[in-house]
Amino acid sequence: MSQRHRTSEVPLPPKEELRAHKHSERHRIHVELNQVAHQVSAGVEPEDVHEPGAAWKPSHHHDAEFAKSQLGKRKRRMRHWKTKMWKRRTALRQAKAEAFRVAGEN
Repeated sequence: MSQRHRTSEVPLPPKEELRAHKHSERHRIHVELNQVAHQVSAGVEPEDVHEPGAAWKPSHHHDAEFAKSQLGKRKRRMRHWKTKMWKRRTALRQAKAEAFRVAGEN
């Protein structure tokens, strides 16, 4: 992976530590969801049960505010089905199919 966006000011946690933390978080959510399922099957109303969420989110390398500002500047890719060439091609294919259909009936 590129080292271009990494700075020496922000030390990254060791991969093993991150991996273990993510694993324990997934396990916690799985256990809590299992408890919720047991409570609902025992007769508790689903609206009354607390649904677990992710309490820990990994820190991202990119700045969220910068990404939001770039979204507005991003140019939309050209949609090929909106071009005249594509519409002409579609019309030509439809006309050709119609000609074969008419020829097949005769």
